Formats: sequence, structure tokens, C-alpha cells
Amino acid sequence: MTSGRSSLPLEVQKLIIAFSSLPGIGPKTAQRLSYFVLSQNKDDTLKLSEALREVKENLDFCKTCCFITNDKNSDYCGYCSEKDATQICVVENVIDAITIEMSSIHKGAFHVLHGAISPMNGIGPEKLKIEELIKRLNNGETKEIIIATNPTLEGEATGMYLSKIISDNFQNIKLTKLARGLASGTDLEYSDFNTLSNAFENRTSMD
Repeated sequence: MTSGRSSLPLEVQKLIIAFSSLPGIGPKTAQRLSYFVLSQNKDDTLKLSEALREVKENLDFCKTCCFITNDKNSDYCGYCSEKDATQICVVENVIDAITIEMSSIHKGAFHVLHGAISPMNGIGPEKLKIEELIKRLNNGETKEIIIATNPTLEGEATGMYLSKIISDNFQNIKLTKLARGLASGTDLEYSDFNTLSNAFENRTSMD
């Protein structure tokens, strides 16, 4: 018996698979998105295609803080060049950095890891932007590292890993982590202002 997907045109099957590869997108949602694209007029679809192309061709990650930048030739991006690097808040992803930045709680710099340690998903420390963080710390400017990984098993493991590396190699740097005002298992991007503010204000030492 032929499956529903195999009876679809190859182009639609490929589109469904492409949408399915996105985080948080299951097979059913991927199908709905694919059918939505098919129902759109050609100009709208080409605008989406062009936006995707421009993102991949024009943007990269900053060599210093690993945030998004459109200046591929500079060591610093507009996001980190004017920040106070004596205090660096380490987050898992760009959305977490934006969430904290918009709250105006943190006045220092950021460092984006682009993930968390997750052996079950094949993500080890070498796949994160940890080497870039260590390079920043070697200049001796940083006085405090705030570990702001998400309060999940992966986030906690990543925080502990970073704590061990930094405390072993940079004894002069103060290590802190966000207080437990954050609900366990909840990503930072879903936290409200008061929760984030309390977590920052009452952060605790990791020494």
C-alpha cells in the first residue's frame, strides 16, 4: 500500500522534510506549512526564499561574542563593541541574549554558546562556542562571568562544565549563576521581566 507522503509530488515531499528539520516543527505542522506555501502567490513565496538566501549570504556570527552580525570582516559586532566586557553574561542562544537585553537588567556584554551540552543529541562541548569564550577571557579584562544557561538538565550540565573550566584557569574571575527564581525546565525567552530581574539581582556564586 502506498503511503500518503509517497503519493505527493517530490517537490512537496522535499518541502515537508525541510520544514520538519526545524526545531519544534513536527510532521503535521510541516505538512500544514508546506500546503500554506503552495496556496500563497508566487511573489510572496519568492520573498520568503529571498529572505532565507540573504540571511545565509549576508549574516554570520561575531568572532568575539558569537551574536549575529552582518560585518564578517570585523572581530567585533555592533552588539558587543560598545558593551562593558568586564561582566559577561553567557547564554545558550541569541533569543536568550535578546530577551535579557530588552529587559535592561544586564548592562554588560554577552556571549552566545549556540546550544547546550547534550550527549543524547550528540552535542559535546566542542560543538559550542566555548573556545571563543576562553579566548575573550585570556585578555584579562573580564571580572565576572554570569552563567545564564537555561534551567534544564542540558543547561545545568553546560553551566557546571563552564564553571569547572573557568575556575581552573581564571581564578581572578568571579563566577555567578542566575538565582532559582526561574522555573525548572523553562527557557529564558519565556520568562517575564520580574522573574528575570529577581534571577539577576539574586544571582549566586558558583565558587
